[in-house]
Amino acid sequence: MSSRDAILARVRSALADVPAQETPDDVPIPRAYRRSHVEPGEDTIALFAERVADYRAAVTRTDPAGLREAIAVALTRRGVSRLAVAGGFPTSALPKGSWEWHPEPLDVPALDALDGAVTLAAAGIAVTGTIVLDAGPGQGRRALTLVPDYHLCIVRAEQIAEDVPGALARLDPSRPLTFVSGPSATSDIELDRVEGVHGPRTLDVIVVDPTQPEQP
Repeated sequence: MSSRDAILARVRSALADVPAQETPDDVPIPRAYRRSHVEPGEDTIALFAERVADYRAAVTRTDPAGLREAIAVALTRRGVSRLAVAGGFPTSALPKGSWEWHPEPLDVPALDALDGAVTLAAAGIAVTGTIVLDAGPGQGRRALTLVPDYHLCIVRAEQIAEDVPGALARLDPSRPLTFVSGPSATSDIELDRVEGVHGPRTLDVIVVDPTQPEQP
């Protein structure tokens, strides 16, 4: 008997007394762990912005009316002009000017020839400063945010959960989830940081909050 067969046999043995019609959702699992590390009364959106900035990503907070200008400011600051746009991204938010917008689908060589990509997000996690993508509308496939050197991500304030359990509860586990904590980076044995190894070298995040006036 192979190791695989032995493991599957033990699984079948453990499930022998489980009714055939029972599903995992029928049996509640006690979850006694702490579900959030945000202190009572703490500003979740401000914490998210602070933690994202800790990863050397630039964070801008704006209201919905200021989104187009915030995108224009971010792109101008980075000096990028040729950008991929995920399908389903609201074109009304794209600023007018000299920028070139390249809608998906794009193959890998085409993505590699562009300056960056602009996407939405599925969720944000305040405690860890993490953005979650699930390939939904406005987000695109993984290659869209891994191949270009620059990623501009738009996150709505209501998408930001306090901690990981809250974010997971909002996500569909059957979708391809990508967790992004800052721009791609790694360190060698001497702890020399190298950015842009397995994804974009530069990450900008715009938080759209109806209660937040546009920031300079």
